[in-house]
Amino acid sequence: MSYQFLQPKTLKSGVQIKNRVVLPPMTECMALENGEVSREELRYADIHTGGVGMFITPVAYVNARGKGFEGQLSAAEDRFIPGLRKLARAIQKNGSKAILQIFSVGRMSTSAILRGQQTVSASAVAALRPGAETPVALTATEIEQTITDFGEATRRAIAAGFDGVEIHGANTYLIQQFFSPHSNRRTDKWGGSVEKRMTFPLRIVAEVQRAVKENSNRPFAVGYRFSPEEIEEPGITLADTLKLVAKLDTLGLDYLHVSMGNVWRTSLRDHDDQEPVIKKIQRAVSQTPLISVGSIDTPADAERVMTADIDFVAIGRESIREPQWVEKVVAGAEDSIRYTLPLADLDELGIASPYFDFLAGMDAGGAHIGFVPALNQPTMADAEDPVFKK
Repeated sequence: MSYQFLQPKTLKSGVQIKNRVVLPPMTECMALENGEVSREELRYADIHTGGVGMFITPVAYVNARGKGFEGQLSAAEDRFIPGLRKLARAIQKNGSKAILQIFSVGRMSTSAILRGQQTVSASAVAALRPGAETPVALTATEIEQTITDFGEATRRAIAAGFDGVEIHGANTYLIQQFFSPHSNRRTDKWGGSVEKRMTFPLRIVAEVQRAVKENSNRPFAVGYRFSPEEIEEPGITLADTLKLVAKLDTLGLDYLHVSMGNVWRTSLRDHDDQEPVIKKIQRAVSQTPLISVGSIDTPADAERVMTADIDFVAIGRESIREPQWVEKVVAGAEDSIRYTLPLADLDELGIASPYFDFLAGMDAGGAHIGFVPALNQPTMADAEDPVFKK
């Protein structure tokens, strides 16, 4: 069968993507304690790449106070470039494009993870999560430095040989915190109206694009990831997000990545609105390709995304248990695609104990990573959950 998701696409930057299947950024917790790329991470990348058109790494923090969890990649200093270069080369096997996701975590960290430093955010407002610490509001000077840090992380990604970066503006982290009326209570130019709350995200996009223009002599992609809504009050509404994406659509980005637990989910805030959120986003975007993610397992699931005129389909949880998904589709061996993950397969799939422990911990926290019985074996599930995405 001929699938649309196997067709190539060239991005605005000139980066050529061999198919429309994306491996989205998923937390692995397998980097070294200091943020360097580990052998386990390189092995996992080597096992899981090659078939997909784009492989987006687990998120790397751009400065020391941007670290969100143990075992996270760092792009905060030049000394990390050699390890990042090894990771990029591992991903680029068989033509997969390597995209480094970058962020600062903001208030969604802890002083323990930050080795005694206080968490930071747009304002001194704690997240509505059990045990959340109250952050300190970034000063105007610190905001400008953070923007610069995103540009420097981009420069390092270019030096390391990546094919692009994805700006992580989703999943409650710092960029989203500036856009959110819950976490951003500022009265200066960085907060207030939805237009002012856009200032920080838009400045970061401009800085990353500047870094690409000044440092790359080859096609280099820039994408942006966002979460459409928040359930907090006050929180980000779909109306807010549609204004943001309409603006992002004019900036020459290579793609916009919509972070949701299900491609076809409807509004979290307005339960009477039964139109899929992705349809609303499509109407707001006319110039920029979209990546959609969430509960995509089978080739039929992926093709449904294509027939809805969405440009790329990201396969998360299924890519964990079946790294040869694309290759098996191409070979006409769909019947051999693995949809369960017995414990006996963990080593074969490069899932080291920190990654397994993270998934198990997410299950205990009710994030639907759960161990779903299949053939009397524990099975990984729901890696697309927004909480899981880093």
